[in-house]
Amino acid sequence: MNTDNMTSQVETGHRAWKLGNDVDTDQLAPGAYMKFGIDEIARHCLQGVRPEFAGGVRPGDVLVAGPNFGIGSSREQAAAALVALGVHAVIAPAYSGLYFRNAFNVGLLLLTCARATEIEEGERVRIDLDGPSVVRADGSVLPCEPIPGFLLDMVQAGGLLNQLKRRLASGELARHPMKAI
Repeated sequence: MNTDNMTSQVETGHRAWKLGNDVDTDQLAPGAYMKFGIDEIARHCLQGVRPEFAGGVRPGDVLVAGPNFGIGSSREQAAAALVALGVHAVIAPAYSGLYFRNAFNVGLLLLTCARATEIEEGERVRIDLDGPSVVRADGSVLPCEPIPGFLLDMVQAGGLLNQLKRRLASGELARHPMKAI
């Protein structure tokens, strides 16, 4: 996959939903709904802290949070629920390591931005993947930590499984089996 097309674009118009610090996986994917499929889990995403979120979020919106986003259990559904709701990205100063990996595995873009909490609720932001950075409505730029190309590839493919399916279908894995690792 060619990430040049993805990283050179500047995306526009993402509405921000602001959360606090220490958003845990049980808030994102409440345990009471874990026996159901991802669509049902997503309907209850953040209901304890933002009851209006699941019904009000629109495809392309972004979540903005304080440090320690995704702490708690290793449940992949905590990231998958946001993907199911159409969340474009999460912007936060720091993430749980397990959440970070799970998010990219399901195709959710995470931007690590030390100044993320400066973004206001409802503000429209642009994401520049070339920076990477977040451009605020007032034009100020919030720099983000670099994202490795292989993680951007996963997001572009819609997650690790989709990426592997594409690579298998193209014959790439047969020609270069060690690239799957």
